[in-house]
Amino acid sequence: MSKVKKKVRMKKSFKILIVVILIFLCGGYIIFSNFQFTNVEKKENVVEKKEVRKTAKDYKAKVFMVGDALIHSAIYEDALKSDGTYDFTPILADIKPISSKYDLAYYNQETVLGGTSLGLSNYPRFNSPQEVGDAFVDAGFNMVSLATNHTMDKGEQGVLNSVAYWKSKSNVAASGQWSSEEERQASVSKVHEVNNIKYAFISYTIWTNGLEPPAGKEYLDNIYSPEKAKADVESVRDKVDFVIVAMHWGTEYSFNVDAKQEEIANYLSGLGVDLIIGAHPHVIQTVEYINNNKTFVIYSLGNFVSDQNDIDNFTGLAMEVTLNKHVDIDNSVTNSVIEPKAQLIYTTTTKIRGVNHNFKVVPYPKLTDNELNGYTNYYEKYKNIVNERYPNLVWGLSGEW
Repeated sequence: MSKVKKKVRMKKSFKILIVVILIFLCGGYIIFSNFQFTNVEKKENVVEKKEVRKTAKDYKAKVFMVGDALIHSAIYEDALKSDGTYDFTPILADIKPISSKYDLAYYNQETVLGGTSLGLSNYPRFNSPQEVGDAFVDAGFNMVSLATNHTMDKGEQGVLNSVAYWKSKSNVAASGQWSSEEERQASVSKVHEVNNIKYAFISYTIWTNGLEPPAGKEYLDNIYSPEKAKADVESVRDKVDFVIVAMHWGTEYSFNVDAKQEEIANYLSGLGVDLIIGAHPHVIQTVEYINNNKTFVIYSLGNFVSDQNDIDNFTGLAMEVTLNKHVDIDNSVTNSVIEPKAQLIYTTTTKIRGVNHNFKVVPYPKLTDNELNGYTNYYEKYKNIVNERYPNLVWGLSGEW
């Protein structure tokens, strides 16, 4: 074979080798790229799967509660301004920084807000300025109990005036007085919502001072009966996470829980009520969990503000609880009232010529002997009353006490 032909053949072989190497490299690159892309895809899928993996979640709503707004004449006369209107906000000046921080803030409007057009009045047949409600709403209170033994003090018109007033406060859940049975039914079965928690709120009284609503107009004052409570709770129980009931019950001026309170509390708990808030005794009473911790009961918060002129009546209870909705990974829901906390409050006044002025509600930790001589001893007395059935209660609410 000639040298020329040999060189030509070697060149061809070399070119073929180069082509084979290039094909091999390209193929390897494609395989490697596909492998890498597949891995990235797999990794992305793993990330996506991690992102959709379910976790348990807790929804919480903090509830703040105080007792009776018992508006005696000395209180509304002290709140009268030169232009004929009333300003009750100074009474709540030390409470507003606390109450306004909560998701729900509750109080009991003991005296009917019939307004000045009906003539204001004192014990035994009260009628209060509607500016009382303005002060509480201004302080963040958005849940109010209206069924009391003084609901009918100004007759039907007093209730209708009160109902119209509270209807104008669209952000407030008010219960216990209505202008029709249809309105009552709609109210007790209404679903309220806060922080993804659904709740119902119903107010009852067992006391009327002998002042019953006219026949056929029982909706004016929501008087408790087991049958009514059963129908009301059943109408809403399956629609909400929590049922809250305000009860006007108990024995006036008694620190002790009576048998009727216990009977009603256990009955309501059996219906599925989660939180019971008590009023009427005008003094504080104990708190406890009942029915295997299903229901938390505050038997009496006592007075928030009044002119009853006794240390027992000037001392009230402020409480906090948390409504906790636990949603598990399987979407099962467990609801519970947890973390009860408490603090004592006191109505301070300035006595001028034998009459109280400058009413102001103050947390006990802010008191000195100038406002209440021996206040530390009173603190221990009342604290022991509240702790009687629940010694693990935490003292010291969130906020500036």
